[in-house]
Amino acid sequence: MRIGVAGSVGLDHLMTFSGKFTDSLVAGSLEKVSLSFLVDDLDVRRGGCAANICFGMGMLGLKPILIAAVGKDWADYDAWLSRHGVDTGHVLISKELFTAHFMVTTDTELNQIASFFPGAMSEARNIELAPIMEKTGELDLIVISPDDPEAMMRHSEVAKARGIAIAADPSQQMARMEGHEIKTLIDGAAYLFMNEYELALAIQKTGWSDAEILSRVKYRVITQGSKGARIETKGGELIKIACPKENAKLDPTGVGDSFRSGFIAGLAWGLSHERCLQLGAMLATYVIETKGTQEYRFTSEQFSERFKQAYGDSAAAEISAHLAS
Repeated sequence: MRIGVAGSVGLDHLMTFSGKFTDSLVAGSLEKVSLSFLVDDLDVRRGGCAANICFGMGMLGLKPILIAAVGKDWADYDAWLSRHGVDTGHVLISKELFTAHFMVTTDTELNQIASFFPGAMSEARNIELAPIMEKTGELDLIVISPDDPEAMMRHSEVAKARGIAIAADPSQQMARMEGHEIKTLIDGAAYLFMNEYELALAIQKTGWSDAEILSRVKYRVITQGSKGARIETKGGELIKIACPKENAKLDPTGVGDSFRSGFIAGLAWGLSHERCLQLGAMLATYVIETKGTQEYRFTSEQFSERFKQAYGDSAAAEISAHLAS
């Protein structure tokens, strides 16, 4: 299965605040907020939604095709992703701009306040899918994750015109995108990934009801944080899974991206939607246990054992053969 992942590549600046953001918010005065939080530490890590998704797929043995605009500081990141199984040969490298930067502060309750500087990502609108597929072959699936909105719209239109299945993942761009852009991305997607807040935001911005959004896609995948995830269809299919037990909760950054990695790997392996959800949740658990979105490590045996502990022997047996290969 040939899978392209379009979206952001960036550097994550991760900070932790040893208190709760809510303790500094004054009820009735939220229309004018001016706050400063003294953070305990700063880590700079590789990130970006498309890069995170590709990294996770690479960790599971797939070779996804990264479709992104990157900065003139790309060389080191390129080597890292290539070493972890990602096809980076088709990215657009900016001659002027640096790679995007994501800055996020996390409090003791794992609430986050973040800012994103797009940098070279703003040039993603210049990427054309056709020349890429002339080299790689026609894609079977394209993941359209947060990116320059114009690029997201263009990839969606090209994929629909060529009959390529779309996994729509607007997530972090939901706040920036207009209602008509969200509609364009959602309508006709094979898979739509959202968390519950993003779904509520999509309802608000598009004017579509929950049921109407569901009717516009083949499958809708909703992540629910510590409560797990579900997949549903307008025909009434509903599958829910719980999260594996984590060893620690260090940093939630990139958890959603890694969930998508596992889910899409399951699709590529031809597994059931239940297994896809479980794979996504297992990979997300590894991420929340580490600081940084691409710092987790495991062997095939370690992953299979944890999967067995979480979901049972038969579930682990189904994925083990794929992991070994």
